[in-house]
Amino acid sequence: MFEEIRQRGFPGQEQIVRVYIRQLREAFPQQDPPRRKPSVRDVTGWITRHPDRLDDADAQQLKEILARVPALARTANHVRDSAELMNDRRGHQLKDWIARVQQDQVPALQSFATGLLQDLDAVVAGLTLRYSSGAVEGHNNKIKMPKRQMFGRANFDLLRKRILHAA
Repeated sequence: MFEEIRQRGFPGQEQIVRVYIRQLREAFPQQDPPRRKPSVRDVTGWITRHPDRLDDADAQQLKEILARVPALARTANHVRDSAELMNDRRGHQLKDWIARVQQDQVPALQSFATGLLQDLDAVVAGLTLRYSSGAVEGHNNKIKMPKRQMFGRANFDLLRKRILHAA
C-alpha cells in the first residue's frame, strides 16, 4: 500500500502509513462476513443427520432455527425419534410414535403417519425383522432400467434378449 501512495506523490515515510493504517483498523474492527441463509435442503439435512455428525457451526444454526420455529422443532424431534426406531429396529414401538405425531398435530408428518397406519403390519415387520427384500428389489431394478431406456424404441423381443444376455 505504501508503494502505491508513494507512486502517487506521497512524500512521507513508510512508518507514518503503518501507524495510520493501524489506527484505522482499531477504529473499524473487522466483522465476520455475514453468513448465508440456510436453504431448505440445508435445514432438512441437519435435521435428518445424526447430531454427532454435525459440525459446530451447523449445529448452532440449527439450534437457532429450531428456537425460532417451534413447529419445526417438534417436527425435528419426531424425525429423530423415528430414525432411532429404524436404526434400533424397534418396530413394536411404531404405534406409540404414530400416536405422538397425531397428538402433536405436526402437519408435515400427519399424512406420513396415516400412510404408515394403512399398512402397519408390513411396516412393523420391516422395522423389526432382520430380513430384507433388497436383493429382489435389485433384480427388479436390473430389469426395469433397460426397459425404461428402450421405451418407445424397440419391441419386447429385443428387450428379452438384452435382459437374458445381461445375466
